[in-house]
Amino acid sequence: MNINFGLIGTITSDEITFESGQSIKGLGGVLYQAAVLCGLGKEVFLYTNLGEELVQEVEKIIENWPTLRREGIGHAPGPGNQVHLHYPKKGERVEILKSVVPPLSPRQVIEDVNKLEMLVLVINSGFDIELSDWRKIVAAAKSPVWIDVHSLPLSRELSVPRKYLPLREWKEWAEGVSFIQVNEKELSSMLGHPDKSYNEDEISRFGKMAFNLGVKAVFVTLGKEGVLVMTPEESKRIRSPKVKSVVDTTGCGDVFCGGVVVKLAVGKDPFTAAFFGLELATKAVSTKGIEETYILARHHWEEEKRSKIN
Repeated sequence: MNINFGLIGTITSDEITFESGQSIKGLGGVLYQAAVLCGLGKEVFLYTNLGEELVQEVEKIIENWPTLRREGIGHAPGPGNQVHLHYPKKGERVEILKSVVPPLSPRQVIEDVNKLEMLVLVINSGFDIELSDWRKIVAAAKSPVWIDVHSLPLSRELSVPRKYLPLREWKEWAEGVSFIQVNEKELSSMLGHPDKSYNEDEISRFGKMAFNLGVKAVFVTLGKEGVLVMTPEESKRIRSPKVKSVVDTTGCGDVFCGGVVVKLAVGKDPFTAAFFGLELATKAVSTKGIEETYILARHHWEEEKRSKIN
Protein backbone atom coordinates (compact mmCIF):
# COMPACT_ATOMS: atom_id res chain seq x y z
CA MET A 1 0.00 0.00 0.00
CA ASN A 2 1.61 3.27 -1.14
CA ILE A 3 1.05 6.04 1.40
CA ASN A 4 2.47 9.56 1.09
CA PHE A 5 3.64 11.25 4.27
CA GLY A 6 4.15 14.98 4.71
CA LEU A 7 6.88 15.65 7.28
CA ILE A 8 7.50 19.13 8.72
CA GLY A 9 10.42 19.86 11.01
CA THR A 10 13.99 21.07 11.28
CA ILE A 11 17.25 19.31 10.48
CA THR A 12 19.77 19.93 13.25
CA SER A 13 23.50 19.63 13.68
CA ASP A 14 23.90 17.98 17.08
CA GLU A 15 26.86 17.96 19.43
CA ILE A 16 26.16 15.53 22.26
CA THR A 17 28.34 15.27 25.36
CA PHE A 18 28.16 12.93 28.34
CA GLU A 19 29.37 13.10 31.94
CA SER A 20 32.08 10.57 31.03
CA GLY A 21 33.65 13.03 28.59
CA GLN A 22 32.47 11.10 25.54
CA SER A 23 31.08 13.25 22.73
CA ILE A 24 29.15 12.59 19.53
CA LYS A 25 28.58 14.89 16.56
CA GLY A 26 26.08 14.32 13.78
CA LEU A 27 22.90 15.33 12.06
CA GLY A 28 19.58 14.97 13.84
CA GLY A 29 16.18 16.53 14.23
CA VAL A 30 13.51 15.64 11.69
CA LEU A 31 15.98 13.48 9.74
CA TYR A 32 15.30 10.72 12.30
CA GLN A 33 11.61 10.52 11.36
CA ALA A 34 12.53 10.79 7.68
CA ALA A 35 15.03 7.94 8.07
CA VAL A 36 12.39 5.67 9.62
CA LEU A 37 9.67 6.50 7.11
CA CYS A 38 11.96 6.18 4.09
CA GLY A 39 13.55 3.03 5.51
CA LEU A 40 10.09 1.51 5.81
CA GLY A 41 9.55 2.22 2.11
CA LYS A 42 7.19 5.18 2.44
CA GLU A 43 7.08 8.20 0.14
CA VAL A 44 8.05 11.21 2.24
CA PHE A 45 7.52 14.87 1.32
CA LEU A 46 10.00 16.66 3.58
CA TYR A 47 9.35 20.32 4.45
CA THR A 48 12.25 22.08 6.16
CA ASN A 49 14.56 25.07 6.01
CA LEU A 50 18.13 23.78 5.84
CA GLY A 51 21.19 25.84 6.73
CA GLU A 52 23.45 26.18 3.70
CA GLU A 53 26.49 25.00 5.65
CA LEU A 54 24.71 21.67 6.25
CA VAL A 55 23.54 21.07 2.68
CA GLN A 56 26.49 18.96 1.54
CA GLU A 57 26.42 16.76 4.65
CA VAL A 58 22.66 16.23 4.39
CA GLU A 59 22.75 15.51 0.65
CA LYS A 60 25.39 12.84 1.20
CA ILE A 61 22.91 10.96 3.41
CA ILE A 62 19.59 11.48 1.68
CA GLU A 63 20.90 10.69 -1.81
CA ASN A 64 20.54 7.05 -0.74
CA TRP A 65 16.87 7.45 0.22
CA PRO A 66 14.94 6.98 -3.04
CA THR A 67 11.50 7.66 -1.54
CA LEU A 68 12.37 11.10 -0.12
CA ARG A 69 10.79 14.02 -2.00
CA ARG A 70 12.90 17.17 -1.74
CA GLU A 71 10.72 19.90 -3.26
CA GLY A 72 9.90 21.19 0.22
CA ILE A 73 13.53 21.57 1.33
CA GLY A 74 14.48 25.25 1.35
CA HIS A 75 17.94 26.68 2.00
CA ALA A 76 18.76 29.37 4.54
CA PRO A 77 22.10 31.18 4.86
CA GLY A 78 24.45 30.22 7.65
CA PRO A 79 25.15 27.17 9.79
CA GLY A 80 21.53 26.06 10.28
CA ASN A 81 20.18 24.70 13.54
CA GLN A 82 23.12 23.94 15.82
CA VAL A 83 22.33 22.22 19.11
CA HIS A 84 24.51 21.18 22.04
CA LEU A 85 22.99 18.45 24.21
CA HIS A 86 24.60 17.38 27.48
CA TYR A 87 23.49 14.23 29.30
CA PRO A 88 24.44 14.20 33.01
CA LYS A 89 24.48 10.95 34.98
CA LYS A 90 21.28 12.04 36.73
CA GLY A 91 18.52 14.48 35.90
CA GLU A 92 17.33 16.22 32.77
CA ARG A 93 19.54 16.71 29.75
CA VAL A 94 20.83 20.24 29.13
CA GLU A 95 20.08 21.73 25.72
CA ILE A 96 21.71 24.82 24.26
CA LEU A 97 20.52 26.12 20.90
CA LYS A 98 23.40 27.91 19.21
CA SER A 99 21.78 29.02 15.95
CA VAL A 100 18.46 28.61 14.12
CA VAL A 101 16.94 28.84 10.65
CA PRO A 102 13.87 30.98 9.84
CA PRO A 103 10.40 29.46 10.35
CA LEU A 104 9.03 27.43 7.45
CA SER A 105 6.61 29.00 4.99
CA PRO A 106 3.36 26.98 4.70
CA ARG A 107 3.06 27.54 0.92
CA GLN A 108 4.61 24.28 -0.35
CA VAL A 109 2.80 22.16 2.24
CA ILE A 110 -0.56 23.64 1.29
CA GLU A 111 0.19 23.10 -2.41
CA ASP A 112 0.91 19.41 -1.75
CA VAL A 113 -1.82 18.75 0.80
CA ASN A 114 -4.04 16.74 -1.56
CA LYS A 115 -1.20 14.28 -2.19
CA LEU A 116 -0.72 13.40 1.48
CA GLU A 117 -2.33 10.57 3.46
CA MET A 118 -0.66 11.57 6.74
CA LEU A 119 0.86 14.87 7.86
CA VAL A 120 3.46 14.96 10.65
CA LEU A 121 4.80 18.06 12.43
CA VAL A 122 7.83 17.70 14.69
CA ILE A 123 8.78 20.78 16.71
CA ASN A 124 12.56 20.27 16.75
CA SER A 125 13.64 23.78 17.76
CA GLY A 126 10.56 25.81 18.71
CA PHE A 127 11.34 28.12 15.79
CA ASP A 128 10.21 25.62 13.15
CA ILE A 129 6.92 27.23 12.10
CA GLU A 130 4.75 30.12 13.28
CA LEU A 131 1.46 29.21 14.96
CA SER A 132 -0.55 31.27 12.45
CA ASP A 133 1.04 29.36 9.54
CA TRP A 134 0.45 26.04 11.27
CA ARG A 135 -3.24 26.93 11.58
CA LYS A 136 -3.36 27.53 7.79
CA ILE A 137 -1.87 24.07 7.17
CA VAL A 138 -4.27 22.31 9.55
CA ALA A 139 -7.22 24.10 7.93
CA ALA A 140 -6.08 22.89 4.49
CA ALA A 141 -5.20 19.32 5.53
CA LYS A 142 -7.36 16.50 4.21
CA SER A 143 -5.44 13.78 6.04
CA PRO A 144 -4.90 12.84 9.69
CA VAL A 145 -2.39 15.17 11.39
CA TRP A 146 0.23 14.24 14.00
CA ILE A 147 2.14 16.72 16.16
CA ASP A 148 5.19 15.90 18.26
CA VAL A 149 5.30 18.78 20.76
CA HIS A 150 8.99 18.18 21.60
CA SER A 151 10.74 21.62 21.82
CA LEU A 152 7.62 23.78 21.75
CA PRO A 153 7.62 24.45 25.55
CA LEU A 154 11.33 25.34 25.65
CA SER A 155 12.60 28.90 26.12
CA ARG A 156 13.75 30.54 22.89
CA GLU A 157 16.99 32.26 23.93
CA LEU A 158 20.13 31.25 22.07
CA SER A 159 23.46 30.19 23.62
CA VAL A 160 22.08 29.56 27.12
CA PRO A 161 20.58 26.38 28.64
CA ARG A 162 16.94 26.12 27.60
CA LYS A 163 14.20 25.91 30.22
CA TYR A 164 10.72 24.41 30.09
CA LEU A 165 8.05 27.10 30.27
CA PRO A 166 4.26 26.88 30.67
CA LEU A 167 2.75 26.20 27.23
CA ARG A 168 -0.58 27.94 27.69
CA GLU A 169 -1.37 28.12 23.95
CA TRP A 170 -1.12 24.35 23.43
CA LYS A 171 -4.81 24.09 22.50
CA GLU A 172 -4.22 26.42 19.56
CA TRP A 173 -1.51 24.07 18.30
CA ALA A 174 -3.62 20.96 18.95
CA GLU A 175 -7.02 21.99 17.60
CA GLY A 176 -7.84 19.96 14.49
CA VAL A 177 -4.90 17.59 15.08
CA SER A 178 -5.58 13.84 15.14
CA PHE A 179 -2.64 12.62 17.26
CA ILE A 180 -0.36 14.23 19.86
CA GLN A 181 3.03 12.97 21.06
CA VAL A 182 4.49 14.39 24.29
CA ASN A 183 6.87 13.28 27.01
CA GLU A 184 6.16 13.80 30.71
CA LYS A 185 8.08 17.09 30.93
CA GLU A 186 6.34 18.54 27.88
CA LEU A 187 2.99 17.44 29.28
CA SER A 188 3.73 19.24 32.56
CA SER A 189 4.43 22.41 30.58
CA MET A 190 1.14 22.04 28.73
CA LEU A 191 -0.65 21.71 32.06
CA GLY A 192 0.96 24.97 33.17
CA HIS A 193 3.62 23.82 35.68
CA PRO A 194 6.81 22.46 34.04
CA ASP A 195 8.44 21.47 37.33
CA LYS A 196 5.48 19.54 38.70
CA SER A 197 4.90 15.80 38.32
CA TYR A 198 1.33 14.83 37.52
CA ASN A 199 -0.49 11.66 38.48
CA GLU A 200 -2.45 9.55 36.02
CA ASP A 201 -5.80 11.14 36.96
CA GLU A 202 -4.40 14.58 36.09
CA ILE A 203 -2.90 13.22 32.88
CA SER A 204 -6.29 11.74 32.01
CA ARG A 205 -7.76 15.20 32.51
CA PHE A 206 -5.31 16.51 29.92
CA GLY A 207 -6.40 13.71 27.58
CA LYS A 208 -10.05 14.76 27.93
CA MET A 209 -9.16 18.36 27.06
CA ALA A 210 -7.34 17.11 23.97
CA PHE A 211 -10.25 14.87 22.94
CA ASN A 212 -12.61 17.83 23.23
CA LEU A 213 -10.47 19.50 20.55
CA GLY A 214 -10.96 16.52 18.22
CA VAL A 215 -7.76 14.64 19.04
CA LYS A 216 -8.16 10.87 18.55
CA ALA A 217 -5.18 9.66 20.61
CA VAL A 218 -2.48 11.04 22.90
CA PHE A 219 0.89 9.27 23.20
CA VAL A 220 2.82 10.11 26.38
CA THR A 221 6.34 8.71 26.07
CA LEU A 222 7.85 7.55 29.36
CA GLY A 223 11.45 6.76 28.41
CA LYS A 224 12.51 3.24 29.32
CA GLU A 225 9.11 2.72 30.99
CA GLY A 226 7.35 2.71 27.62
CA VAL A 227 4.37 4.84 26.62
CA LEU A 228 0.93 5.77 27.93
CA VAL A 229 -1.63 5.72 25.14
CA MET A 230 -4.92 7.52 25.71
CA THR A 231 -8.00 7.45 23.49
CA PRO A 232 -11.52 8.70 24.30
CA GLU A 233 -12.49 5.08 25.05
CA GLU A 234 -9.55 3.82 27.11
CA SER A 235 -6.01 4.35 28.37
CA LYS A 236 -3.26 1.78 28.36
CA ARG A 237 0.38 1.76 29.45
CA ILE A 238 2.56 -0.22 27.06
CA ARG A 239 5.93 -1.36 28.38
CA SER A 240 9.11 -1.17 26.34
CA PRO A 241 10.72 -4.47 25.30
CA LYS A 242 13.95 -5.30 27.13
CA VAL A 243 17.06 -3.65 25.74
CA LYS A 244 20.09 -5.88 25.14
CA SER A 245 22.63 -3.08 24.76
CA VAL A 246 22.43 0.71 24.81
CA VAL A 247 24.67 2.58 22.36
CA ASP A 248 22.82 5.89 21.96
CA THR A 249 19.33 6.93 23.09
CA THR A 250 19.28 10.08 20.93
CA GLY A 251 16.35 10.06 18.53
CA CYS A 252 14.43 7.22 20.23
CA GLY A 253 11.28 9.32 20.55
CA ASP A 254 11.66 10.25 16.88
CA VAL A 255 11.97 6.60 15.86
CA PHE A 256 8.89 5.85 17.96
CA CYS A 257 7.02 8.59 16.11
CA GLY A 258 8.01 7.23 12.70
CA GLY A 259 6.95 3.70 13.57
CA VAL A 260 3.61 4.74 15.05
CA VAL A 261 2.50 6.97 12.18
CA VAL A 262 3.24 4.25 9.64
CA LYS A 263 0.88 1.86 11.41
CA LEU A 264 -1.79 4.50 12.04
CA ALA A 265 -1.75 5.40 8.34
CA VAL A 266 -2.69 1.84 7.37
CA GLY A 267 -5.58 1.75 9.85
CA LYS A 268 -4.03 0.11 12.92
CA ASP A 269 -5.43 1.19 16.28
CA PRO A 270 -3.28 3.51 18.46
CA PHE A 271 -2.30 0.72 20.88
CA THR A 272 -1.07 -1.64 18.15
CA ALA A 273 0.72 1.27 16.49
CA ALA A 274 2.40 2.26 19.77
CA PHE A 275 3.61 -1.30 20.36
CA PHE A 276 5.28 -1.31 16.93
CA GLY A 277 6.80 2.13 17.53
CA LEU A 278 8.24 1.01 20.88
CA GLU A 279 9.64 -2.14 19.34
CA LEU A 280 11.44 -0.12 16.67
CA ALA A 281 12.65 2.53 19.15
CA THR A 282 14.03 -0.18 21.46
CA LYS A 283 16.08 -1.60 18.60
CA ALA A 284 17.28 1.91 17.76
CA VAL A 285 19.08 2.36 21.11
CA SER A 286 21.57 -0.26 19.90
CA THR A 287 22.44 1.93 16.89
CA LYS A 288 23.92 5.39 16.46
CA GLY A 289 23.01 8.18 14.09
CA ILE A 290 20.75 8.86 11.13
CA GLU A 291 22.29 6.41 8.66
CA GLU A 292 22.11 3.46 11.05
CA THR A 293 18.52 4.40 11.85
CA TYR A 294 17.65 4.21 8.15
CA ILE A 295 19.38 0.82 7.83
CA LEU A 296 17.48 -0.49 10.88
CA ALA A 297 14.12 0.55 9.41
CA ARG A 298 15.10 -0.79 5.98
CA HIS A 299 15.98 -4.20 7.41
CA HIS A 300 12.64 -4.34 9.20
CA TRP A 301 10.77 -3.49 6.00
CA GLU A 302 12.66 -6.12 4.00
CA GLU A 303 11.99 -8.76 6.66
CA GLU A 304 8.31 -7.82 6.64
CA LYS A 305 8.15 -8.22 2.85
CA ARG A 306 9.87 -11.62 3.02
CA SER A 307 7.48 -12.87 5.71
CA LYS A 308 4.49 -11.90 3.54
CA ILE A 309 5.93 -13.80 0.58
CA ASN A 310 6.55 -16.90 2.69
